[in-house]
Amino acid sequence: MRFAVAFLLISASVSAQTKTRNILFVMTDGLRRQEVFQGSDAALIERKPPVSREALLPFLWGTMASQGQVFGNRAIRSDAYVTNGLNFSYPGYNETLTGFADARINSNDKVPNPNVTVLEWLHGKPAFRGKIAAFGAWDTFPAILNVQRAGFPVVAGYDPLTVPPVTPTIAFLNRLKVETYAWESEAFDSFTFHTALEYLKQHRPRVLFLSLGETDEWSHAGKYPEYLRAARRVDDYLKVLWETVQSIPQYRGSTTLLYLPDHGRGEAPVEWKSHGQKIPDSKYIWMSFLGPDTPALGERRDTAPVTQSQVAATVAALLGEDYASAVPKAGKPIEAVLGRK
Repeated sequence: MRFAVAFLLISASVSAQTKTRNILFVMTDGLRRQEVFQGSDAALIERKPPVSREALLPFLWGTMASQGQVFGNRAIRSDAYVTNGLNFSYPGYNETLTGFADARINSNDKVPNPNVTVLEWLHGKPAFRGKIAAFGAWDTFPAILNVQRAGFPVVAGYDPLTVPPVTPTIAFLNRLKVETYAWESEAFDSFTFHTALEYLKQHRPRVLFLSLGETDEWSHAGKYPEYLRAARRVDDYLKVLWETVQSIPQYRGSTTLLYLPDHGRGEAPVEWKSHGQKIPDSKYIWMSFLGPDTPALGERRDTAPVTQSQVAATVAALLGEDYASAVPKAGKPIEAVLGRK
């Protein structure tokens, strides 16, 4: 269920080598690599022509792939996968945000995360204090990010955004969340996205994390057309985010966008609806990067595997901070994303 966006920086010795000053960290829950790399699945669309990946995800393939890097197309020997062995949401978000799997994180229960995420780690540094925020459609994010300990705003599920100024737009979005019911634990992506976008415009954080969830909800419900529409809508949101930051001097030319899911899914015609330990294929994911430090290598092929556990250190390294040394059990940064090979 859940998707997400964030902004981040590496250590003093590396910071002079990176141009990234801000990070947009976006995740969408459970979007399959099959649609990302192949477009709509012919086994799941009745009496309709298939939709190409470029038509389904025009920003990903028209901008991120052409100007950045996309990993995870197993057909051309580019593997991306989770290491937690559970292949569902909370373990996936923990691995993504901390850089390591934790056997204690074995359910989606709202248990405060005992681990410090890279967002919290960055927030502890003077350069990022008060400059990180997280928005999630899923109401478990306050636990995943351990909001009481982390100290930065986490707005999730149906929670209102109360950080002043509460503009008329924010007040209206807060009202819509109360009046419009989606799922018990998850709001519609539109409310989460537009709230995050307004926060970005008002507060200019250096790290913005955004997680959306309709791709997971509609697939669990077996509603493939809605799942495809949700995937396309997230792609449209990415375009809006990217164009917005390029219009603001603080962000223009100094922002990296990363985009990935928390887990994969099974194959059509049945297992695509779900994921988890009993569906081994759901460990395979994809990830994409676009920014001033990432060479435009496009869709990666014949490359070493990358893992979800490498994302946290990569985000920090792009910002000039050495998370990998501070947290030795975390995965190491993805060197190609940093332009190191």
